Amino acid sequence: MTALTRKNRLNRLAALIFSAAALGLFGLSTAGGLDFERLQKALIEQFGFGQVGLLRDWQQMLSAGKGEPEPEKLRRVNDFFNRQFAFDDDIVIWGQSDYWATPIEMIGKGRGDCEDFSIAKYYSLINLGIPVAKLRLVYVKALQNGPGGPVRQAHMVLAYYATPSAEPLVLDNLNTLIQPASRRPDLSPVFSFNSAGLWQGTGNQSSKSNLSRWQDLLKKMNSEGFAIGEG
Repeated sequence: MTALTRKNRLNRLAALIFSAAALGLFGLSTAGGLDFERLQKALIEQFGFGQVGLLRDWQQMLSAGKGEPEPEKLRRVNDFFNRQFAFDDDIVIWGQSDYWATPIEMIGKGRGDCEDFSIAKYYSLINLGIPVAKLRLVYVKALQNGPGGPVRQAHMVLAYYATPSAEPLVLDNLNTLIQPASRRPDLSPVFSFNSAGLWQGTGNQSSKSNLSRWQDLLKKMNSEGFAIGEG
């Protein structure tokens, strides 16, 4: 995807979010439970049997992470997705310029783009017991080398806050090391969100808004077997 395409996509998404009327509902609340029988059925129905092993690897990774301290859960989840999945653009994977895949869809394809990596890590960590309040999906402008020199491209990462005032740790598929945000000067946050709200940059002022792609994603996940109820 070209830098211009990524920039236009980010601008369209930002305009959608910040121009939407407040609805008192940003997303559906997440319970974090996973029904792996339903998830496997959804995977097979959509993609056949080829990736059932990868689904089971994900299940085993989550099972092994239960009861671990939060820093180890972050490392386990970040490493799993960065090592097991290839990066590709939505236009190649789905034939669409912007598509938010559920974790089951990402497993079915065996690859995803930056949003898919971040979303899959987000729900994995929730399943491991990390509170939603400690996690945010963050749209950033990432400084990368282009044919004509450095360029800022739209990108998504997952941020973890040990406490509300703590410096966030960044989980990324471009740089696989989990690092404090201050050690990622290549990333400029634009806005962040989770199941509870939306924030300008990475600040603490939350606002409720309608992000249709996020809500559509949650509904798809609910139908696949994620325990996501209205809240």
